[in-house]
Amino acid sequence: MYKLLLKPLLFRLNPEKAHYLTFDLLKFALGNSLGRSIASSIFGYHHPKLKKQLFGLTFENPVGLAAGLDKDAKVFNELSSLGFGFIEIGTLTPKPQPGNDKPRLFRLPNDNALINRMGFNNEGVDAAAIRLKNRKTNTIIGGNIGKNKVTANEDAIKDYEYCFHALFDVVDYFVVNVSSPNTPNLRELQDKEPLTHLLNHLQTINNAKLKRKPLLLKIAPDLTDSQLDDIIDIVKTTKIDGIVATNTTIAREPLTYSKAELEVIGMGGLSGKPLTKRSTEVIKYLKTKSNNAFPVIGVGGIHSPEDAIEKIKAGADLIQLYTGFIYEGPALIKKINKELIHQNIL
Repeated sequence: MYKLLLKPLLFRLNPEKAHYLTFDLLKFALGNSLGRSIASSIFGYHHPKLKKQLFGLTFENPVGLAAGLDKDAKVFNELSSLGFGFIEIGTLTPKPQPGNDKPRLFRLPNDNALINRMGFNNEGVDAAAIRLKNRKTNTIIGGNIGKNKVTANEDAIKDYEYCFHALFDVVDYFVVNVSSPNTPNLRELQDKEPLTHLLNHLQTINNAKLKRKPLLLKIAPDLTDSQLDDIIDIVKTTKIDGIVATNTTIAREPLTYSKAELEVIGMGGLSGKPLTKRSTEVIKYLKTKSNNAFPVIGVGGIHSPEDAIEKIKAGADLIQLYTGFIYEGPALIKKINKELIHQNIL
């Protein structure tokens, strides 16, 4: 139904308008327990072998929703009825911010891709925390945290700490986002010294809690091998719980669109099928070079069960969808889980 009826309608609209129309439709159809129950019966797929124990948490299945779709934790209850094993909200910042100027979200349908330069647009972490307190789902929820655009990098640690405290009681795990290409200078925080300092600081706060929460780091696909080696060292040094690989890319290959067409779109992070190969390479590199020392959540260009299986064979312990979910619809989650059981991958 999605690909035949809803997707053609949504793809006629401006991408950001389509995004918020989708939210309205989700709230209308799945905003009550009956609607969510019906959706779960259609899109859900349960099998004991799909369950995954990781970070001290039990995931009903390994297919999650990546951060970026439900930034403000407005439809996580509705989304949870579509079969996801976990949902990551955010990226959230301490203060509300509008993000970058519009237009800032672009479809590349010939390549099953998106380019975005949203810029961490969100209503602030405190507003999201209030919504999360009214959870109506047992689905695992992750909190993706970042810094405000106006916060200098030397003060970024305060922003991450604020978000960590604000979400601690209402999420099941954390992801530190220093890899978005759409906040000026943010990726400089991926350098070894500032990143080690940031993660050590958050770990100190985390370990002082009565019961700590899993803490992960989301990295860019554009890192070199030597930078990935640094990431492996940082994980070992800071003893964080794992890596999310990967965020969007600033690269523009391989795309079928001309240089002129891409220049009209301008800057932004590329996601979708063109990212499939590189994100898988990063996962495999991290797992191989670290001797499987830590878990990795694989994300980037998963548009089919085959893409998901490729990520898992490369070493991903869990996977996440974003652009593939937009292009393929909620049926993709069930297809992936059924194929994982059929091929006995897990």
